[in-house]
Amino acid sequence: MKHAYVFPGQGAQAVGMGKDLYDNIPEARELFEKANEILGFRITDIMFAGTPEELKQTKVTQPAVFLHSVVLAKALGVKPDAVAGHSLGEFSALVVSGALSFEDGLRLVSKRAMAMQQACEAAPGTMAAILGLADEQVEQVCAAIDGVVVAANYNCPGQLVISGSVEAVDAACEKLKEAGAKRALRLPVGGAFHSPLMEPAKVELAKAIDEAPFAAPVCPIYQNVDAKPQTDPAVIKANLIAQLTAPVRWTYIVREMLADGVDEFTELGPGNVLQGLIKKVDSEAKVESKATL
Repeated sequence: MKHAYVFPGQGAQAVGMGKDLYDNIPEARELFEKANEILGFRITDIMFAGTPEELKQTKVTQPAVFLHSVVLAKALGVKPDAVAGHSLGEFSALVVSGALSFEDGLRLVSKRAMAMQQACEAAPGTMAAILGLADEQVEQVCAAIDGVVVAANYNCPGQLVISGSVEAVDAACEKLKEAGAKRALRLPVGGAFHSPLMEPAKVELAKAIDEAPFAAPVCPIYQNVDAKPQTDPAVIKANLIAQLTAPVRWTYIVREMLADGVDEFTELGPGNVLQGLIKKVDSEAKVESKATL
């Protein structure tokens, strides 16, 4: 039997996340306070009692979701056989698997969030969820559109998110509806994540990732870029850098984990989005979500 821990990304956040951990577990409180110190502002105030708008800012959301997942995992004392994270969640997975320290992980997440926010401001873009078409159909339509629009998140069979410039995404949505998509819905996001428009953020983050000390994880991490189990720090770093402009291959990560004998998945962090996606990849998979102890 193999047990995998999976970690959500941006979009899973909710006001109040982590407050019970802070209030009830001294070790968790210590980590939250250390995070406030590293970030230079009291992120816990926004997480526990801020407005949804304040929490939705990329520079806040990413460290907040990362923090909640990692503090929860440490409080539970998890010992995974495998880990994976959706987009930002890959950083949580790296810390929980021992490839990165908590402090270095948080600094990289903060740097990533700031770089992505700047890239969004420099080149406005958007994302859209496409439901009810095969991945190949979506890829073909995107390839035929003028401008930047690419497959960004392979979430589960029949659900793919596209990303790019506003005009190109809108044009692709129209074509995809014509091709039979059940829905082609613009998402309320601030930019074109996992697309070529994130190149400036990738360049900035690459230096920080190169300089950060990575160790071999205690278990394989299935990475977004290639959906393969990795344990080599050099490969992990390269994939982490590529991740900003490459798609999240979540469907393929889940299939690969199942093929490798994973038979239980626990989602650690706010929400239960990944639990739902895993069930859509394989309805027989054993999944649970934990947002608290």
